[in-house]
Amino acid sequence: MLASARNRTRFRRTAEPGGHVRSRGFVVAAALLCAAVLTAGCAEKHDDASTIIRTTTNIAGAGVVGTDRDTATACPLPSAPDSGAARTVTHTGGVSQVPADPQRIVVLTTAALDAACAVGLWERVAGAVTLDGDRPQPMYLGYGVVKVPSVGAIGQPDPARIAELKPDLILGDVATTAGGFDALSKIAPTVLIGAGGSWQSDFAAYAAGMNRSDAAGTALQNYLTEAHDLGPALNARQSQASVLRFTADTIQVQGTETFAAQVLSDVGVQRPTAQRGRSFDITEADLATKAEGDVIYVMFDGPDGEEHGRQVLRSDQFEELGAASDKRVFAVDDKIWHTTGLTAARAVLTDLRNSLNGYVTD
Repeated sequence: MLASARNRTRFRRTAEPGGHVRSRGFVVAAALLCAAVLTAGCAEKHDDASTIIRTTTNIAGAGVVGTDRDTATACPLPSAPDSGAARTVTHTGGVSQVPADPQRIVVLTTAALDAACAVGLWERVAGAVTLDGDRPQPMYLGYGVVKVPSVGAIGQPDPARIAELKPDLILGDVATTAGGFDALSKIAPTVLIGAGGSWQSDFAAYAAGMNRSDAAGTALQNYLTEAHDLGPALNARQSQASVLRFTADTIQVQGTETFAAQVLSDVGVQRPTAQRGRSFDITEADLATKAEGDVIYVMFDGPDGEEHGRQVLRSDQFEELGAASDKRVFAVDDKIWHTTGLTAARAVLTDLRNSLNGYVTD
């Protein structure tokens, strides 16, 4: 589990005036990533402890972050629309006349579902694409979203299933294989968001499609305030955080263009010098020069990524890293740290609060 930080960080220590090394630790909770956790979510007011299954707090020496995540308040109450009339929205896919207050929304990306949650409209989601694995939707959005009808696997939505749900709004991205903007627009008004923008601009665009720009602006400002307040509370600028993602056959350093890196930047967490550019792949031979940090966050792309990650975390090269020997390696949820969305960003803040100044103990 996680405990208060020790004065052992090899990568860099912080000294108080007078020359004494200052611990940056807090007491933080033991955490879970790869367990099947069914907590009450947006649809419930209370988490049902009987649905929570905790099977591991450690993956190959990395403390797993997230076991005590509270999903009961992940999705707020419904927000009010910006105006009472239908309006025209210009987006990457084209121009759409969308309803003033949509009641049946189909979402074709996790980011769109996250946005609906963030402005309080998740209960109006009539259908959604589903993820691979045991859980059709991300755990951080709560148990309620599991009940949303599927319109097909992510990246492969089925136009016939979408039409059966009779939506009055479709939210997605331009990479959809459901026939593109023209085909979707024949089913319902459609707003498609293109790749290449920041997660914050994508969130704003999805919110505009739901006529919730005002609510989105308030939610985003609240997030930024929380992030900026959290930084000094954690002495974030005194920490250099390495972020690695394991797939079945690669080790990827998460660069500045990634969602996780952007949230770390909002808090003021520093990155090791080698990680201050765009993402890149490394080998085990590169770990000493490319992966070291005061703290190392690791995430796994599915079971195959976890299997590969376990092998690397147990390797001599990784165990020789200062963060590893200091027990400051943390496994985080790939479906949170490797996605986009305001609700996910808030979850990352919680993870940082519970780990940045912590270390792992058996």
